[in-house]
Amino acid sequence: MQERQNIQNTQETDSTDYRQIRLDKLNTMKAEGNNPFSLTSYYVTHTNSGLRVLFETEEANVRKIAGDDEEKVNIGMAAIAETTVRIAGRIMSWRRMGKAHFIDIRDHSDRMQVYVRMNDIGKEEFEAFRKWDIGDIIGVEGFLFRTKMGEISVHAKKVTLLCKSLLPLPEKWHGIKDQDMRYRQRYLDLICNPQVKDTFIKRSRIMREIRSYLDNLGYVEVDTPVLLPIEIGAAAKPFVTHHNTLDMDMYLRIETELNLKRLIVGGFDRVYEVGRIFRNEGMDTSHNPEFTSVEMYQAYTDYLGMMDLIENMYRTIAINVCGSDTIIYQGTEIAIGKPWERLTMVDAVKKYAGVDYYDWKTDEDARKCAIAHNIEVEEGKNATKGHVLIAFFDEFVEKKLIQPTIIYDYPVENSPLAKRKPNDPAFTERFEYFIYAREMGNAFSELNDPIDQKERFEKQVEAKRATGNTNCQVDYDYVTALEYGMPPTGGLGFGVDRLVMLLTDSASIRDVLLFPTMKSLDK
Repeated sequence: MQERQNIQNTQETDSTDYRQIRLDKLNTMKAEGNNPFSLTSYYVTHTNSGLRVLFETEEANVRKIAGDDEEKVNIGMAAIAETTVRIAGRIMSWRRMGKAHFIDIRDHSDRMQVYVRMNDIGKEEFEAFRKWDIGDIIGVEGFLFRTKMGEISVHAKKVTLLCKSLLPLPEKWHGIKDQDMRYRQRYLDLICNPQVKDTFIKRSRIMREIRSYLDNLGYVEVDTPVLLPIEIGAAAKPFVTHHNTLDMDMYLRIETELNLKRLIVGGFDRVYEVGRIFRNEGMDTSHNPEFTSVEMYQAYTDYLGMMDLIENMYRTIAINVCGSDTIIYQGTEIAIGKPWERLTMVDAVKKYAGVDYYDWKTDEDARKCAIAHNIEVEEGKNATKGHVLIAFFDEFVEKKLIQPTIIYDYPVENSPLAKRKPNDPAFTERFEYFIYAREMGNAFSELNDPIDQKERFEKQVEAKRATGNTNCQVDYDYVTALEYGMPPTGGLGFGVDRLVMLLTDSASIRDVLLFPTMKSLDK
């Protein structure tokens, strides 16, 4: 009678008991001179997926040559069996049938069934093999064949224990369902939910496509410091650390912008960085304290040029990674390939809230309008028309922007690094683009007037210090850089993680981070 062993067995007793059982097995192996941790390498000839393709190709060739002649087919298949293959991976399931066992082993590419028979590997080896466990990592040497059930398999001639698993794996047939456990122990998530790996392989492809796209446009990739000597006056809150040798506090960067624009001053006309960013702020399905951003800056263009760049980049990445510029995200069709709608913030608020910015003659008019619409403006009695416009946008507009949409011409109040519009200095040449009601990226016609920049920085720092933060400072070195002259420049930054969420149909940012930030279990 067939005896079936699988990962589900590991839930029948406490994992501590299983660990002790496996430790006892390990100690016995060591006492017999068979330490499974002693091997330093194992020669592998093929991946599991590669073997499957190889066998199917050779089998098709045999049948093509032999036609209906079964004798020739058998001779051809016997020739295939003469080729020795070596694979390695983790045991994921086990079916025992007396002196012959079937196991499934998984490598990074796929699973492969392995047929292990005492008559082939020898009685002593077989007895040792029978004591191994699901989760152990093994090497298999043998030949390819197709079982009576039609499954491509490896017929083992030799099996080698490469690493002993001391802890049982979670229940195999349903994977790990507990989200917290999946994020904390991503290694188990990857073992038991192999489809999760596809998300991160896709992430890697997206990163390559971003770099390829920008490199082909003549951009140069650079690295800038993560540790900064001052806390700038921007809205984001930084993480603080201390440099012992210099005896000074330092700040993990909240952006790469200012150093990249220093390089524009220095003569890099097209420059970008794929950088890790750190913000000591809240966490939700689209925010993690550390995340990956791409920032790019191009001399002699403006925010209109960056609009065209990001639209085309998204289409290119979607086609190359997903095979189409129309994707499904959380059940909604997203038409990345169609021309993106472009609305000024004023027009967007008028369209979705029915409120016209230009009806407000004074800041007081704007504040009264906000009260009438039950809109709370953070700045309260000090709110300007720009502040109120932003509040209306946040309340009425953003949640409506499902298809790719560019919102441009932002009030100067929340755009300290963007150039003012020449014909309307209350607004800046800035845009953000939104997909599935989520802000995906931010771009400017960069401010290159050092006098204006200095004034905005100082107001920003003054406002932050008014909240009790006395550490923030004006980055006067950046102002000095601008005084040497920065050409008209377009700049754009976007979060890689949100793009990966979109293209992998992932609901949470934690699903696209291998090791998301988690609260300590001790808290």
